[in-house]
Amino acid sequence: MAEVEKGRKPSEESTDESGEEDSVEEPKLKYERLANGVTEILQKDAASCMTVHDKFLALGTHFGKVFLLDIQGNVTQKFEISPVRINQISLDESGEHVGICSEDGKVQVFGLYTREGFHENFDCPVKVVALHPRFSSSNYKQFVTGGNKLLLYERNWLNRWKTSTLHEGEGTITNVQWRANLIAWANNVGVKIYDISTKQRITNVLRDNVSLRPDMYPCSLCWKDNSTLIIGWGSSVKICAVKERDHTEMRDLPSRYVEIVSAFETEFFISGLAPLADQLVHLYFVKENSDHMEEEFRARPRLDIIQPLPEGFEEISSDALTVRNFQENECRDYRLEHSEGESLFYIISPKDIVVAKERDQDDHIDWLLDKKKYEEALMAAEISFKNVKRHEVQKIGMAYINHLVEKGDYATAARKCQKVLGKNMELWENEVYRFKTIGQLKAISQYLPRGDLRLRPAIYEMILNEFLKTDYEGFATLIREWPGELYNNMTIVQAVADHLKKDPTNSTLLTTLAELYTYDQRYDRALEIYLRLRHKDVYQLIHKHNLFSSIEYKIVLLMDFDKEKAVDMLLDNEDKISTDRVLEELRDRPELLHIYLHKLFKRDHHKGQRYHERQIGLYAEYDRPNLLPFLRDSIHCPLEKALEICQERNFVEETVFLLSRMGNCRRALQMIMEELEDVDKAIEFAKEQDDAELWEDLIFYSIDKPPFITGLLNNIGTHVDPILLIHRIKERMEIPNLRDSLVKILHDYNLQILLREGCKKILVADSLSLLQKMHRTQMRGVRVDEESICESCHASILPSDMAQNFSVAVFHCRHMFHKECLPSPGTIPGVQFCNICSAKQRGPGSGILEIKK
Repeated sequence: MAEVEKGRKPSEESTDESGEEDSVEEPKLKYERLANGVTEILQKDAASCMTVHDKFLALGTHFGKVFLLDIQGNVTQKFEISPVRINQISLDESGEHVGICSEDGKVQVFGLYTREGFHENFDCPVKVVALHPRFSSSNYKQFVTGGNKLLLYERNWLNRWKTSTLHEGEGTITNVQWRANLIAWANNVGVKIYDISTKQRITNVLRDNVSLRPDMYPCSLCWKDNSTLIIGWGSSVKICAVKERDHTEMRDLPSRYVEIVSAFETEFFISGLAPLADQLVHLYFVKENSDHMEEEFRARPRLDIIQPLPEGFEEISSDALTVRNFQENECRDYRLEHSEGESLFYIISPKDIVVAKERDQDDHIDWLLDKKKYEEALMAAEISFKNVKRHEVQKIGMAYINHLVEKGDYATAARKCQKVLGKNMELWENEVYRFKTIGQLKAISQYLPRGDLRLRPAIYEMILNEFLKTDYEGFATLIREWPGELYNNMTIVQAVADHLKKDPTNSTLLTTLAELYTYDQRYDRALEIYLRLRHKDVYQLIHKHNLFSSIEYKIVLLMDFDKEKAVDMLLDNEDKISTDRVLEELRDRPELLHIYLHKLFKRDHHKGQRYHERQIGLYAEYDRPNLLPFLRDSIHCPLEKALEICQERNFVEETVFLLSRMGNCRRALQMIMEELEDVDKAIEFAKEQDDAELWEDLIFYSIDKPPFITGLLNNIGTHVDPILLIHRIKERMEIPNLRDSLVKILHDYNLQILLREGCKKILVADSLSLLQKMHRTQMRGVRVDEESICESCHASILPSDMAQNFSVAVFHCRHMFHKECLPSPGTIPGVQFCNICSAKQRGPGSGILEIKK
């Protein structure tokens, strides 16, 4: 594996080692040396160039050999081309043909699987060669070579090679790249692009730093796609887009032109470049200054990923590579080749070849685990589990749990167990015992499986015993949350009972024991505990498990705990606990008996009628406000008994009601006037009875009491003629607010007159309206046809032969009769009524039409 150091911008400084470690970003690429056959080759020879195809690699050496390698670096073929350095190797798209040029001027183009080929020796070094991408096709047998000039070779129809010069006179051709119909090459002056389809040169991109020697800092060319060329030269980068020229602008210009879409300067010298999606991969040759030496020394080369911008770039990642003998290499000794199909990048140096590839999800997880970012690693594995090959989600999760335990974060570790351990019972039990060993059983208790997957009962019992020793509340919570099937109920009951011997009044333990008894269906024992504790769940327990037979002798306890709930429950279940049984239990607690009978009466006035006599005394003793409503609503209450009790206790209002109900209204009115001295109640009582004699008595009782007279004057105007009262008032008697009372009497009288007149007007208007409606109705015609029948004989009202004489009577009520079927005339001479309507008391329907023929 090649050694890689994560790069850092020169401006970044770290204050301490931990801060630097936290700030390190995840690398974008991973690296490994190309070994196997390559290692042996480079021990005896040195790499001079290499070309990458999706299926294989072609490596040229300084000793003039060309090796075909598989992706792992194993040698598949070897060619002895020349005794001197191989300068460049070119492959077509299919990988079936190869072009090779060497320093001694040899050029060879031949098929890897055929005998066809081209061999030529030039009298000067040939630096570059490039095959047409579709060279395998018979129509594209073309390639170019470059030394001091660029030559194009084309095979004609006679199977002979034709040569033409594309460019010369600007120094040595140092690089050439052919993509589709475009050929790009670099010489000492700059970069040219030639369109093979139109046979036109379309641009000349001059190099920026002319002070650098072209042979020491050669130009790097790379086609990103069929119309985008990337140029790297020295420390300058330019991205050129080949575009079609508008027809209106052509004239004598080429059909295409080049636009530089991005240009920027880099910190180091460029040895190679390649595209990575919309980003760029740069191989840099680095020289650094030493603190102990004045001269610069050669540092490790760097491979950077950058994001090009219109006038600059953004660095994404930077890696320093430890290649063999990097201290002896120059900028021209490094090359960067790439495989478009798999995003593989090959860093070639004379004694080493390093392969860089994009990191996959497994690499991402490796890095996260190495940085102890377990939670992120677990999340990444879960999200991309289909693409992860070297890792298992559960193993990552276990590593995360171990890390959390080591940190002492037991709560998080326990929570993650639920997700990581899943349904693996063995792992669950191992973790439980580990948490027991470190004394953290409480932390894992709430996350134990309790659904379809269940551990051995001993596991749950162990945790319950742990809580029982140290945390009663936590123990109670687990008992409520865990299903009883998880553990041996009797074992836990015995353990709780043992603890209760030490603390018999502990309400938490008692409540929990009641819950355990409930699960064990020993409801009577649970009920005893709930009643003893006055627990709110006692009523729910009784209802849920139908324990009414168990509470027959515990009714007083239930009512002492919550009277309302107890009475409601007893009344809702009268079929299970009879009223007589309840009364027998409550006979020594009359206040509770009253509450029960009162609710029974509210539900049904007749159901407890035989207890009404007893209820009179209970109401009088414990609930006087409800005594009068009870006397009013009950029809089964003995009035004499009630009157006796009310008179004994001097309950005036209740006595007045009973006297009035028994018919002794005068005595009742007398009590209101004499004992209550409340004229308003007396007037109200008189209004309710609507008895003239009572009004006389009321006037008689009030005539010598001026305040009473005022009350009568204000209220009796609509019931008694006020003159009767006014005539009896003694002369010179001072009556409070007399004038206001007289004004009110006159006002009430005027109001009565107005009401009568209004009613009269309404009555007259309604009568007139109804009369008009009746008149309109009686003026309407009545249809008589063959379907009409006589209401008496039920025969058709019209004869079948219309020529015959007939006589028909039709009433306003729409009933029809034959003349001969009519009943005898009524008591009023000359007036005939409908016999049907008269019999049904709908009013006499007088005849409106008589038809004769």
